[in-house]
Amino acid sequence: MAADPLSRVFAALADPTRRDMVARLTVADATVGELAEPYDVSVQAVSKHLRVLEDAGLVSRSRDAQRRPVHLEAEVFDLMTKWIERYRRQAEERYRRLDDVLRAMPDDPSPTTPREGTPS
Repeated sequence: MAADPLSRVFAALADPTRRDMVARLTVADATVGELAEPYDVSVQAVSKHLRVLEDAGLVSRSRDAQRRPVHLEAEVFDLMTKWIERYRRQAEERYRRLDDVLRAMPDDPSPTTPREGTPS
């Protein structure tokens, strides 16, 4: 997997199962078993998905007595948000410039007159 943090986050979220797990973790922390419930895969497969999310910094695991809840590290989304916001602002600026150009164009361009010597 790529070395830079942003690439790791986007690569981790490229998988729909991992995106669903992240969405479920926005509601509450969950154990591996709880996260595995809706999927037709083994707990080991879910653990592999969680390892990818953990390596990307999106989740962490802790110990709560006998429970080992998985916790969403929401601050990682700040990294993604800053990156996305930068390009959103650039795109909006391009659209604003295009709007300015379109507003400056005449609504009804006057027909061009044929040049001398050219057939009409």
